[in-house]
Amino acid sequence: MYAIYGCRLHANQPIPGLRSTLTYNSDVNVAFDPITRQACKHNDLVYGDSSVVIQGTDAGHHFTYSDATEFLVSPTGDQVIAATPEGATLEDTCTYLVGPVMGWVLRIHGLVCLHASTIVVGDRAVAFCGPPGAGKSTTAAALSQRGYPVLAEDIAALDDHGASFCVRPGYPRVNLWPESAAALCGSANALPAITPTWGKRYLPLDNGTAQFHASTAPLAAIYILGDRRTQPDPDIQPLRSVEALIALASNTYTPYLLDEPMRVREFDVLTRLVKHVPVRRVSPPADISDIGRLCDGILGDYQSIS
Repeated sequence: MYAIYGCRLHANQPIPGLRSTLTYNSDVNVAFDPITRQACKHNDLVYGDSSVVIQGTDAGHHFTYSDATEFLVSPTGDQVIAATPEGATLEDTCTYLVGPVMGWVLRIHGLVCLHASTIVVGDRAVAFCGPPGAGKSTTAAALSQRGYPVLAEDIAALDDHGASFCVRPGYPRVNLWPESAAALCGSANALPAITPTWGKRYLPLDNGTAQFHASTAPLAAIYILGDRRTQPDPDIQPLRSVEALIALASNTYTPYLLDEPMRVREFDVLTRLVKHVPVRRVSPPADISDIGRLCDGILGDYQSIS
């Protein structure tokens, strides 16, 4: 039994990077087994790009990745079948599982999720949003090295309390491209590879220098990482509610899979979120060696609004 994003997972194989607990009641059952063609009959294309094709089937959503890794997620999000193809590893499969697949499971369970990495300052969550490559993980990892625990990596699952919101704890690792790993740790090889077959590295959040925050924290601020600038210091600007709403709507998780009720729910949550949580747009320095200045700028700005 494992806990991730506030969900209790029961799996028939160990999930790398997650520690088992003693509870026996699971929210999601994960089976690492082959997926039969019978289970995937009546496929309808829901989404597709160069990395993944997602089809609607009689048994739920069928994910097929470019390396032939497959997942079948039940309509209620309580059952996931994960199939590892020949030549791939369990670590490869689990990288997808704890990311996009769990992101979709959370959506089925009614949670709005930001595409964000999140740290904890004091006892409050600070989230960094942005598209792939924006620097969310790098920023969170750099701040973790200053003693600020990481709460969630890539997915910020929101607990909605009406006029306030909390972020659930995620997966106790931060995945980094080799360039970021080298900038933060002196060498990309200083960090382990996320799988034996991928180039990305990960910063474990239990190594004494980077910590994991294992409990829910109230969301206090959101920083949206945008276009980079040539100057060494970041530019940080507050966003008005309408601007913030548009920006956040572009930075939610798995928006391409939402049906109409999910979209209505998301719009309601984001509309209230921007009224109660400050949202800033950040133009980070282009040179990754200036990551320290970015951290200083964000921490200084957060102090001014907290």
